[in-house]
Amino acid sequence: MFVGDEVPLAVGFAAARERLTRLGESGALFGSADDAYAGLARVGAAGVSKLVRVQVRELSWTDRSAGLALRWEAAGGGGALFPVLDADLTIAPAGAGTMLTLAGSYRPPLGSLGEVLDRAILHRVAAATIRSFLAQVAAQLADQPVTNGAGSAPPVSP
Repeated sequence: MFVGDEVPLAVGFAAARERLTRLGESGALFGSADDAYAGLARVGAAGVSKLVRVQVRELSWTDRSAGLALRWEAAGGGGALFPVLDADLTIAPAGAGTMLTLAGSYRPPLGSLGEVLDRAILHRVAAATIRSFLAQVAAQLADQPVTNGAGSAPPVSP
């Protein structure tokens, strides 16, 4: 099943790219420092969440876009009851700002029963999870200062 969403950012592409690079390298893109260090993140929406193991490829970029390849797999017991998400998190210039996009796919677990459940409700949960995740990433990209002068945000004092 395809899942995706996009969010406009009021920050220039160069600044967003620098911030996304740092967030991806530090693991801060996905939650608390302890979980990020272990390669884990909590994802979900509407009061339903699951700890997932996150794999991220190094940021690739051109003058027109930048992106991270992501894989989310449920961690811990019962992980086989949850889908694996393979997705691309990308940014691209959009006017004076930047567009943040996540596009991915997952296969519902449990065969044909999982497909029925996905059509009934689970796809809406997946879409809400993606919206929630993108909103968090957008907030991080908009607020995190850029130290190399690429962005318009002023440095934040400790």
